Amino acid sequence: MGRPMLEGYRILDLSQYLAGAGITRLLAELGPEIIKVELTPDGDPSRFIRWVKDGRSSVFIQNNRGKRSLCLNWDTEEGMRILRELVPRCDVVVENFAAGVMERRGLHYEALKELNPSIVMVSVTAYGQTGPWSDRPGFDGIIQATSGVMALCGDPDGPPVPVGFAVADNSTAVHGFAALGYALLHRERTGEGQHIDIAMADVMFGLQDQMAQYELSDRTWRPGRYARHHPMYCPIGVYDLPDGNYGYLLVLERQWANLCRAMGQPELIDDPRFATLSARVDHHDELVPMVQAWLLSFGDNETLVAHCLKHRVPLGEVFDANDAVGHPHFEARRMVRRVPDPVLGEVTVAGYPFKFSAQPELPDIQAPTLGQHNHDVLSQVLGYDSATIEELHAAGVLQVRDR
Repeated sequence: MGRPMLEGYRILDLSQYLAGAGITRLLAELGPEIIKVELTPDGDPSRFIRWVKDGRSSVFIQNNRGKRSLCLNWDTEEGMRILRELVPRCDVVVENFAAGVMERRGLHYEALKELNPSIVMVSVTAYGQTGPWSDRPGFDGIIQATSGVMALCGDPDGPPVPVGFAVADNSTAVHGFAALGYALLHRERTGEGQHIDIAMADVMFGLQDQMAQYELSDRTWRPGRYARHHPMYCPIGVYDLPDGNYGYLLVLERQWANLCRAMGQPELIDDPRFATLSARVDHHDELVPMVQAWLLSFGDNETLVAHCLKHRVPLGEVFDANDAVGHPHFEARRMVRRVPDPVLGEVTVAGYPFKFSAQPELPDIQAPTLGQHNHDVLSQVLGYDSATIEELHAAGVLQVRDR
């Protein structure tokens, strides 16, 4: 393996749960030293999110591989001194406490900049550092609700439902990862650090593509939940497949002729009922049953998918997330990985979504046990001797656990 792209950088990771920890999870694969500060007595709360086996949480392992755990009590003067001493020795600070917490602790950006003018700080909150809602707490599902995302999910005749995974947390992590890269590029060019304010609600609000449609319809069209078939584009939607499961078919203007030829009905291309997008929407009740019957005319999904690929008709089977494990495509893309763990031996995690030609191989990294690196961090980074470190452990400033 060549030199990791972020080797030599040091990250002070004050994050917990998912959104902030997800930023440093993505960074960890690129080789920086990440000092994960966990607060006594129990450390990152994600250590207790199921599934938990032998004291190890699958959520914690997924999001904290490659980090060094320093578990300290920041309610003590000694604990705060350690944090302040680490700042000048780090390039980046990542935190996701509620707005105002870091100010009360004297660890906000203006205070850290006094200790290290080139520091880049990433603050992740529910609603941002400013605005009427800045002091509101928020977690993934709440953010989905208030950002407008949840209103788009579910059956139109039923209540809104959340997306089935932590989409707000994980999307925020990717946004933070991206923003940090540009902040470090800016620092390389100018020497200037900066503060990055990332709100989960901003991320989810910004992911939506509905506002321009609302505006251009003279504010007569409102986005909402739709059932199996898209109300604005036909024949797009979820269809029954021959094997008894479901598939998603997407046909816009450029795919319409392909679909007609694939169906063996090229005459439909110029049929006045279907010749334009608006006409197809108007004749939705005629077109959708025709497409559905054609899809079910195949003996199995494999034959159907091959036929669609031949005619360049976009169709995707609806997979359970666990179907990726063992699937040849995701295996080939290294999106299913078996990684070492100091307690469980080996676990399966999702792979790394970025494929860098400058770093094609990924490091063999593990998630730490609580306080596993207390001694190493304090001795190697701050120069503390062993006797001082033992005194801090005895005084309850530092804590360690084998899980």
